[in-house]
Amino acid sequence: MKRKVPRLRTDEEAEAFLAQDLPDLDFSQFKPIKFEFERKTAQINMRVPKPLLDAVKLRAKARGIPYTRLVREAMEWALAQPEKRKRE
Repeated sequence: MKRKVPRLRTDEEAEAFLAQDLPDLDFSQFKPIKFEFERKTAQINMRVPKPLLDAVKLRAKARGIPYTRLVREAMEWALAQPEKRKRE
């Protein structure tokens, strides 16, 4: 049976845990995470309908991230998509 990775609260706990033999660990509990390293140097201010903002906040809360990060991810995703229509 595979062992779950315990919650490690300090660097010392993590170092002691990693010093063990770990082939029986269950890594299925891990999920990818995106780290944001770039400094945020610009700011936007926009008005949106309250129900839209409430929905964004609810989705962000479900994912465990700040709603501003969800908005930033949506903007990055939209810009990463290929242009669908030609500009005339």
